[in-house]
Amino acid sequence: MSLLDLTVIGIDCAVDYRNVGLARGVWTGSGIRVIDIASGNDDLEHTIVRWLDGGPGLLALDAPLGWPEPLGRELSSHLAGEPIRTPPDFLFRRETDRLVTARVGRPPLDVGADRIARTAHAALRLLAGLRKRTGEALPLLWESAAVVTGGAIEVYPAGTLRAHLLPGSRYKRRADAAHRAVREEIVAGLSSRLSLEVDTQLMLDNDDVLDAAVCLLAAADFLAGRAMVPPHPERARTEGWIWVLERG
Repeated sequence: MSLLDLTVIGIDCAVDYRNVGLARGVWTGSGIRVIDIASGNDDLEHTIVRWLDGGPGLLALDAPLGWPEPLGRELSSHLAGEPIRTPPDFLFRRETDRLVTARVGRPPLDVGADRIARTAHAALRLLAGLRKRTGEALPLLWESAAVVTGGAIEVYPAGTLRAHLLPGSRYKRRADAAHRAVREEIVAGLSSRLSLEVDTQLMLDNDDVLDAAVCLLAAADFLAGRAMVPPHPERARTEGWIWVLERG
């Protein structure tokens, strides 16, 4: 199979599947054509499997897909009331979280100490459900060449927006004119980086769907070899890795 036939699905994850944003695209070899966008539903897995249409695809999920390695090591032997000697930034943040913060100036939420852990749990449950429904392994991928067999990557829309010099904040959860204006700026920026073959009104009205489209931009960076690569691959395989544009 050629990568040119590849379906790419951006998933803005949430604990409640009805709050998930979805975007489907096709990789052209130099970018992504966005051909579907949707908000989530109770049978989210069915929608994603239908979009995959029996073939391998790349899933770009906006959720942590692993936990900090020191957290598991410390908690495995910790007793209540005893001190923890590992500094919080290493206990609750993964290597990828620290590097993304340093590169784009936008820290991801601490998966080890924040409610985002519930979203991470839901994302891993979604992946497990998709593996069962499709019969495919859908492994986490570490290089674009492996995508021909299908798989998943972790992405971070706010970091991707910042890396592309687009607004990465003040566009969520509010319908006022100021927040909508920021969403309009983001959509305009996406239109110069992706081929938007959809009605963008839903992106302007629903920031979860907008983030799903940004997940496709992050996937394009991964496929084109423009994303930061893990300096310590074995650690990344334990903790997960956020694929975000490498800024020169």
